[in-house]
Amino acid sequence: MTASLAALIKLTLAVPIVALAVGGSACSSGQSNEAPLATPGFTPSRARAPLGSPIEVTYRFTVAPNAKFDDSYRVFVHFMDSDDELMWSDDHNPPTPTSQWQPGQTIEYKRTIFVPVYPYIGQTSVRMGLYSTTQKDRRAPLNGEEAGSRAYKVGTIELLPQSENVFVIFKDGWHTAEVAQDNPAIMWQWTKKVATLAFKNPKRDVWFYLNLDGRPDLLSAPQDVTVSVGDQVVDTFKVEDREPVMRKVSISAAQLGAGDMVEMKLDTGQAFVPAQTPVAKSSDQRELGVRVFHAFVEPK
Repeated sequence: MTASLAALIKLTLAVPIVALAVGGSACSSGQSNEAPLATPGFTPSRARAPLGSPIEVTYRFTVAPNAKFDDSYRVFVHFMDSDDELMWSDDHNPPTPTSQWQPGQTIEYKRTIFVPVYPYIGQTSVRMGLYSTTQKDRRAPLNGEEAGSRAYKVGTIELLPQSENVFVIFKDGWHTAEVAQDNPAIMWQWTKKVATLAFKNPKRDVWFYLNLDGRPDLLSAPQDVTVSVGDQVVDTFKVEDREPVMRKVSISAAQLGAGDMVEMKLDTGQAFVPAQTPVAKSSDQRELGVRVFHAFVEPK
């Protein structure tokens, strides 16, 4: 991450992310005492995580024996600071819709989330719940310790300083960082057709996380993305639609080489200029490859 990008993140995240609570934070006051439909569970891959780093989370819902879902629900996951203020969320649709959940069934799935570079260090409380996608302000009753408004305490994560991460430099082939207008926790940088990352060689095996999306709908074919270190290809994949792509790539110390610095190349296969693409209806003259949300190197 460049110094300018880090400064931009700190500036945009200086205010609590209230917007993230839209929908998922709907008040449930006035709801009747209904039988719990399920018990939520949250298991992170680690209990302590530096700002900006990825966490692989296992979400779990143990459906009650007599549960009956008469509505469609979305999962909300809120990460709260020590003052009980919302920092960020991981609201999402479960891979199996709640309309298909059966009594006594355990719904379990994994997601990779990235800790925002939020101006906070310390313990974070995690709360989960289900909110209706069809009825405003309705949340499902669940089993567990309720923090209010049918948000249930499921665990904690300790946030550590960002300085503990491997610092990644967005070197050549990158455009200026951008921030979503309605959610300052969402940031990205567009690549050109080819872009380069650089980082200090940890001299050990690493995981490389790459989270991106593209606009293959504006191109003649899906994008064939190649990730390489020197002359060694470490990952290849296709960007076939506009859905975000998450890659977790194992790279050996031998592949990183013996140098003090490592350069990694992302070749997106195809690029486009919005202003030259009529269907894009844009005056943007930049050459765009893929939109990268996260590029992270984690020593094993």
